[in-house]
Parts: sequence; structure tokens; C-alpha cells
Amino acid sequence: MVGDSSGSLSMRLAHRVDRSSHIDTQPRDSQDGLFSPGKALRDPMKMIWQGGCALLVFVSAVAWVMLILTVLLFHEWFCHSKISFLSAMCRRDSKILVTLDTISFSPKAQHRCPIPLADDPDTIIIPEETLDVLPNKLSYVMVDNQSPTLFGGHQSWSERNESFKLNRSMKVHCGFIQNGGARMDPMDAEYAKKCRFVVASGIFDGYDVPHQPANISLRSQKLFCFIMVVDEASLDFIKRNVSVRADKDGGKWVGIWRIVTLRHSPYDEPRRNGKVPKILAHRLFPQAQYSIWIDGKMELIVDPLLILERYLWRGKHTFAIAQHKHHRSIYEEADAIKRRKRYARPLVDLQMKIYVYEGMEPWSTKKRTLSDVPEGAVIIRKHTALNNLFSCLWFNEVNLFTPRDQVSFGYVVYRLGDAFKFHMFPNCEYNSLFVLHGHTREHSSAVEWVKNMSEFVNRGSRLRESRGGLGLWTPYPGDLSSVKLPGVTRTSPAG
Repeated sequence: MVGDSSGSLSMRLAHRVDRSSHIDTQPRDSQDGLFSPGKALRDPMKMIWQGGCALLVFVSAVAWVMLILTVLLFHEWFCHSKISFLSAMCRRDSKILVTLDTISFSPKAQHRCPIPLADDPDTIIIPEETLDVLPNKLSYVMVDNQSPTLFGGHQSWSERNESFKLNRSMKVHCGFIQNGGARMDPMDAEYAKKCRFVVASGIFDGYDVPHQPANISLRSQKLFCFIMVVDEASLDFIKRNVSVRADKDGGKWVGIWRIVTLRHSPYDEPRRNGKVPKILAHRLFPQAQYSIWIDGKMELIVDPLLILERYLWRGKHTFAIAQHKHHRSIYEEADAIKRRKRYARPLVDLQMKIYVYEGMEPWSTKKRTLSDVPEGAVIIRKHTALNNLFSCLWFNEVNLFTPRDQVSFGYVVYRLGDAFKFHMFPNCEYNSLFVLHGHTREHSSAVEWVKNMSEFVNRGSRLRESRGGLGLWTPYPGDLSSVKLPGVTRTSPAG
């Protein structure tokens, strides 16, 4: 009896062991997966299927890369094609580039790039002064007996033409006509006379507040005058929004910036008023040897001594400005100005027709310059007589025509020929010099929205500027009726 019981118990235990060992084998098979040797031997078709999938993925990837490269090569060929239909696909808003952009393969210009700066501002050696060759004597028209009195004077077409002919002694219009406006307070004028090295900026019509420069060495803080030129409206705006302190002489300061007010704005348009300190720095700071201009919406983040060493002294240049990001021809820039409604379209066209009539050709690789269009928000210059003359002639164009200084820069370079040499540095380095801040509000004026001349006829004095751009309303001595503007290939949606 006992033997039977023990036998049946041992048999039950044996069955349990068999069941448990059978259960244990199930997970191990599933853990081995599809790539286990045993499984592969049992199912060779699955192994072939897996290898085929891997090969298909690899071939597809190679074919995709080759397709993209082929499209890019054809697109580059289209860009240089003489067939207008094909070259039209070179626009930034072409379907090919839009498609490539959606998959992150669109070729884009680098926005910022490292600047090869010197290591230490304290080790920089400032070069000695050199003598001017031509012109060696430059003076300015200060009195204009015509009425009304204008800041830029009443320059005639013949006087404008003569001003481009270089001589040893020259007298030219250069703003600041007596009683024409834009006068400093006496204490600010005295301060400006002491400045030899200047970082200048400007705010007009209350569109910005001063942004404090960063990374400025103690040597540069002592060497440079940091001057923020403002009009009376901007001074009131700054006082309401930031802390302004006064020194013992009555000078006004916001951080490192000395606030200098230009009383009695010379123009109706704030944009045109802003060209006075931007272009005519040598007139505002008559004793300055060097100046760096930055627009008021910018925060400088590079030491100004390093900027002078990098862009002037290292390459023995005296004038440096950045290349425009999109445009090389002034006619491309003019087209973008009209599209973005930055000034009256018919007046932009009139200025361009005058430039065509006077021989200004669209930019091409045959020209000696990298581009005819600069980014004018940063200007680095030594105040030589030739550079001062260039600045005067550049300002005269802004005074006579539209306030869009980027289209007149290349024209003045063309008129002076090989005499005026300048350094145009990459746009990506330009974007590495500063941090860009937004305006406090958007600027817009009625004249910027004009589409045709009939609007001036119908609305009259409400659209026309009364103290600037008068060359656009003065009969031109040449016949412009047959002048046709060069064709423009739009290289960017907004310009």
C-alpha cells in the first residue's frame, strides 16, 4: 500500500518536472529571436527576406542622395543659362529651392561666421598717420544764398558733375549749410571736437533706445568716444524709457553712450535725417581720425580696436563696409526697395534712369568690386581727405534723390573710378559684429506707398518732401524718355 502511494507520488512529480521544463523552453526560443542560429536553420526564407530588406534600404538611400545631387547640379546650370525660362528657376522662391528647403537640402548663405580677430586689444599697435595725395585740400560749401535755406544746399546739376572730378584742391557741397538745421548744443560740439576715435550710432523719431556695447576693453573705453546722435523727439523718448544721467558740464549719458542732440531736423523724413551722422561723421567729429558707424537698432559685441585692426590696419585699407546678403547690382536693390515699399516707386525708377543715362552698368564679374551694394548698417573708415570726399558725394546723392543710400553707394564708387578703394568684407562676418534688436515701432510714411506719379499730382504736397530729394523734381539736363532700366533677376523674395 505504501509502495503504491510512493510510486504514484513519484510519477506525479516526474510529470510536473516534464511540464515545467517544457514551459521553460518556450521563452528561450522567443528570446533567441529571428536571428538565432537555430531559428535560421529552421526558417531560411526569413533570413533571405531580412537581407533583402537591408539591401533595399541601402540602395534607396544611395539613389535618394544621387537624385538630390543631380537636381542641384541641374539647378546650378539653369542659374547660368541664357534662356530666361531656365534662369527664372534660380530665384530663391523657385519651386525647386522651396522643395529642397522642405527637406533641409536648400543651399543657404551662412548667416554668421567667425571673425579672425586679434587676440588682445592691448597688444594692437595703432599705425602712424599718412599724408593725403589727392585731394590734399578739401573744403565745403557753407553758405547758400538761394531760398529756402536747405541743409544740403541747392546743388546744381553742373556742380554735381564737377564734384566727381578729382583735383588737388576741391570745394564741394557736404551738408551743414549755414542755418540749414542739424546743429549741436555748444557743450556737445566741444565734446565732439576732442574725439579722435569714434563709435557713432543714431536714433531718430524715437524708433529705438540705446543698446549698450559688450566686450569693450578698458583701453577702448578710454580711447573711443561712444556717441549716440539723436533728434529732439528721440531724446524725449529715451528720457521716458531709460535712465539718463548728466555730468558736471551738462552732457547727457546712457551707459557708455554720450547722447548728442541735433536740433532742428533738416528733413521731413526720419530716414533721411539718419543719414546725416551715418554718412557725414567727418563733419560732426572734425578732429576724428577713425570712426565706426553702427545703426541704432544694433548692440555692438566686438571691441572697436579689434574691428579697426581686422578691417583696416591688417590689410592696409582705409574704408571698409560689408557686402549685401542678397544683391550685387544697384538695380536689384532698387527693385527690392519698390517691392518692400521703402520709397515711392516712380521716384526710385527716376533715380535709376538717371544712373543708367550716366553710364552706371549692372554689376558683373568684370567689375573690380565684389558688389555694388553694401550693407550700410556698419561703416568702418579712416578720415582721409579722399574718404571724406567720398562721404560728401555719397551724401549729396542721398540729399538729391531717394534716402536709400545702398543704391547711391555703388554709383559714387563708379564715378570716382579706381581712385577710391575700399574693402568689402563677407556678410556673415558683418552679422557677427552685433546683436540685432527690433525697432520699438515700425516706420512708415505716405511717400513710401506711392505707386505712380499721378498720386503726387492728386495729393500734392502731402506726399512730396519739402527739404530733401529735390533733384527728383528738378528738370534733368538729359533726355531720359528713351532710357530703359536693366532687367532684374530676383534672387530673394523680400530683398
